Amino acid sequence: MKTVLCIFSLLFTLPVFGQKLKTVEGEYTYHAPENVTLEQAKMTALERAKIQSLADEFGTIVSQYNTTQVENLNGHSNIDFNSIGGSEVKGEWMETLGEPTYQIVYEGEMLVVSAKVKGKAREITTAAIDFKAHILRNGTDDKFESDTFKSGDNLYLSFISPVSGYLAAYLVDADNQAFCLLPYRDQTNGIYPIEANHRYLFFNEKEAAPSERSLVDEYVMTCEHSSEHNQIYIVFSPHPFVKATDNSVESTLPRQLCFEDFNKWLVKYRKMDKDMCLKKTIITINQ
Repeated sequence: MKTVLCIFSLLFTLPVFGQKLKTVEGEYTYHAPENVTLEQAKMTALERAKIQSLADEFGTIVSQYNTTQVENLNGHSNIDFNSIGGSEVKGEWMETLGEPTYQIVYEGEMLVVSAKVKGKAREITTAAIDFKAHILRNGTDDKFESDTFKSGDNLYLSFISPVSGYLAAYLVDADNQAFCLLPYRDQTNGIYPIEANHRYLFFNEKEAAPSERSLVDEYVMTCEHSSEHNQIYIVFSPHPFVKATDNSVESTLPRQLCFEDFNKWLVKYRKMDKDMCLKKTIITINQ
């Protein structure tokens, strides 16, 4: 990952909302379609093992929504009744303990991956803030949202929240290095404030506010192998928080730290702040 590079230093007192964590374990077996790589199958099996452990420990919320659509065509009414059901787990994964284990077999030509994982989790007792974050490829409208990139593609992030708060964004690469995408590299206070109901477009100098254009980092995705998988973490809270301590290793890259230190930072703040929200997206970069 290369950047056309282009962070604000205040002290904050974080509200303490400490919540007891529980140790959970989960297992999931994933039968991968033909177009899924081994690495993608392992990621999917691991994420579903986590979800299974949360469902087993905290249960799920089952909901059903009924909608009625009335269409008037040439004087005749056509009524379409739909029932939409779904479920959500009532817990969230906080940190992984030890290393997940995998069992990889082939049933005929089908790849089958089983994942086991152990970690710390907490019960969800309130509704999360319904922010919208979209990873965009080569375009600034939300219609360009994508989780698949080619080497040389531009990366943008759009964000909007119904409440004011603070935002951070990190990219974790295949070598377990966490790169701080936001706050920007040249900001010096480690925090990025967000105004409610305002759509932000990040990593694009032309569409940034005039006062911020000199700070904006623009990102171009690169790939050393035929295909690589990265993870983008979007962290938002209505309460102030400061980014993790990181280092400038290369002038053409964002500031970075190892994933272990990044994860410790993230777990610490999420333990303290029950309103902190996390969205994690896996992206694939191809040659």
